[in-house]
Amino acid sequence: MSRKYTWKVWLRPNMMTKEVHNDYTADVSTAGETKHNADIAKAIKEEGSDLQIETLVDVLNRGDRWKRRYLLEGSSVQDENIHIKPRVTGSFVGADPRFDSGKHKVTFDAIAVSELRKALDDEISVEVLGKKADGGSIIGLVTDVTTGKTDGTVTIGGDIIITGDKIRIDPVGESGLGIFFVDAGGSETPVTHVLTQNDPKRIICRVPALTSTLLDAEYTLKIVTRFSTSAVLLKTPRTIIYELPLKPLTLPAEEAQ
Repeated sequence: MSRKYTWKVWLRPNMMTKEVHNDYTADVSTAGETKHNADIAKAIKEEGSDLQIETLVDVLNRGDRWKRRYLLEGSSVQDENIHIKPRVTGSFVGADPRFDSGKHKVTFDAIAVSELRKALDDEISVEVLGKKADGGSIIGLVTDVTTGKTDGTVTIGGDIIITGDKIRIDPVGESGLGIFFVDAGGSETPVTHVLTQNDPKRIICRVPALTSTLLDAEYTLKIVTRFSTSAVLLKTPRTIIYELPLKPLTLPAEEAQ
């Protein structure tokens, strides 16, 4: 059954089960992309609404204010996606129990309504990108452009697509930074060809001429960068290692021209 949407997730160690060393929880990679009323208004306008974006934003904002007021009054609120109801947490003990802000908390429960729950079952697929390293930097997947494979085989002289998080080479050209293929003896072969793409989540690079093309030869892909999500670069380069060994294949002669 074809699914309409795909959630891409990174795996991080499950800190709640320290006695299990291969237990992971999933983080949805797009979870940080919060949408606001302005985004919803723009989408409604592009969908064909005759209302102006400013009017749509005002209506959505007014709706939010009234939902908030009803909730603060103690009412439940439900739209087409979420049912929200007020709740007080904590245990009340004794003959004359009273609310104690140190023991009790006022909060809300948000529950997906049946239509949204059904959509989760019918329309969502999950793609695991890989394990997320400490600090959020990770090489999740390497795809060989020549063959389309992601099994670790890479074509010498061909391009590979590296996807992950915080992998951008920055600054480009600085000594010691870049993409390296490291053989079993520790010898490093750098990528010297100009990167076709160099983004925080995606790099396209050319596989260099590696010293060994034996079938059993394996290389470790290493990225060294000072990239930071802030305006200030890292003082110390960060090294990111791809966990799956790469096996080089020779580019066919007709494609090597």
